Amino acid sequence: MKQIRVCVVGYGNVGQEVVECIRHAPDMELAGVVEILDVEDPRVPIVKSVDCLEAVDVAILAIPSRAVPKVAPEYLAKGINTVDGFDIHGDSMAALRKQLDECARQHGSTAVIGAGWDPGTDSIVRMLFMAIAPQGITYTNFGPGMSMGHSVAVRAIPGVKDAISFTLPAGFGQHNRDVYVEVEDPSRFDEIAQAIQQDPYFVNDKTRVTLVDNVDKLKVMGHGVLIERIGASGTAHNQRLELKLTLSNPSATAQIMVAAARASTRLEAGCYTLPEIPPIDLLPGDRESLIHDLV
Repeated sequence: MKQIRVCVVGYGNVGQEVVECIRHAPDMELAGVVEILDVEDPRVPIVKSVDCLEAVDVAILAIPSRAVPKVAPEYLAKGINTVDGFDIHGDSMAALRKQLDECARQHGSTAVIGAGWDPGTDSIVRMLFMAIAPQGITYTNFGPGMSMGHSVAVRAIPGVKDAISFTLPAGFGQHNRDVYVEVEDPSRFDEIAQAIQQDPYFVNDKTRVTLVDNVDKLKVMGHGVLIERIGASGTAHNQRLELKLTLSNPSATAQIMVAAARASTRLEAGCYTLPEIPPIDLLPGDRESLIHDLV
């Protein structure tokens, strides 16, 4: 089996989990980790630039979503496929897909965006539910648990030393946000709280911001989702579909990104979201054997 050489960009919670997932993948090998911060780990080669590594097929971008539009083209231009966990839904996702599609096609590379569990695998489930019950409405309820994207967004706000954001489902697709922050200057807390509530990650949800002395005491990586569709199939108007997941946020995200990295090597040049990729391409092994065992 030809080994796919993968580098991991960023070595935070997700990046470290990606490394472990690569180690367990039968068709992959770790080319190294690219991290601009001063980080050391004797178990993995860590460099400041991908140019310091030998041949790389795919770069998994374990970085904040807002950094993806700048970083991904740098790798695509080198002919390296990229996978990211971009988690800003709506127009931002569409704009990123268009931007990276043009870049990838120009350089003969492939980008897979939004390759987490939401957006990502949950997006696939929503589409399947709609195929089963074309008429109706779907509700996606997140939590209760830590949102990595929201937590990262808070930490980027000037004056915040550390933060964690919890998503609390209010039912029928509505959510509240509980944000706990350590700040450099407590006298600026009200100003910082207002900046958090006005950030695009939070502006559409009821958000409570609490000042704490030690965020580390509150950190847990658990999360979950309940996807519900109330719909109709043909003449039947009583179709009720549900999927419920409880998971470790960084581990689940990392595993899906690694699966998407595999799929990227089987796709034509361009940019793709996870629902555009045949699910069988996410799995290692021979296609005929997989069809025999799973269909």
